[in-house]
Amino acid sequence: MAVTSLQSDLRQSRPFRSPAQEAAISLLRTASVVRRVISRVIEPHGLTLAQYNALRIIAGAGATGIPTLAIRERMIEAGTPITRLLDKLEILALIRRDRSTADRRVITCYLAPEGARLLARLDPIVDRADEETVALLGERRLRELIASLDEVRAANADRGAPRDLNAAGEEQRRGP
Repeated sequence: MAVTSLQSDLRQSRPFRSPAQEAAISLLRTASVVRRVISRVIEPHGLTLAQYNALRIIAGAGATGIPTLAIRERMIEAGTPITRLLDKLEILALIRRDRSTADRRVITCYLAPEGARLLARLDPIVDRADEETVALLGERRLRELIASLDEVRAANADRGAPRDLNAAGEEQRRGP
């Protein structure tokens, strides 16, 4: 049996136990490679990938802002510790946070002018990196990949949910 590309990358001489194992490991390895490519574009601008993700979420909320927990729920990496991440964005004057007067537990985040300026510079660079990362697939194969990933994610969404949903809200109640 021929050695696969993934086996070579991992310097693994024995075959995988199953095609399912190879697919899962290949998906994780590919996600890691793509994450590094995008991170290398973002980091020279003083942000981590998670900070950029949070900044994009806040920008997408518009003038109404977005509660901290809603940001956490929308993050690409589930379980990202959000309070420290938002602290850093606020220190950099990229966002501002306001505590609700109606419910002091709710903290709403807004994009600051400096955050909007940074995104205006970064977004075209990140868009280009996104395009270059998957350009070799072409439109048809890209749509097939998206559909396949959607199916895998949907089939496993409950299995990857937080173990203790109460703990997920704990950070919001503590506040900044």
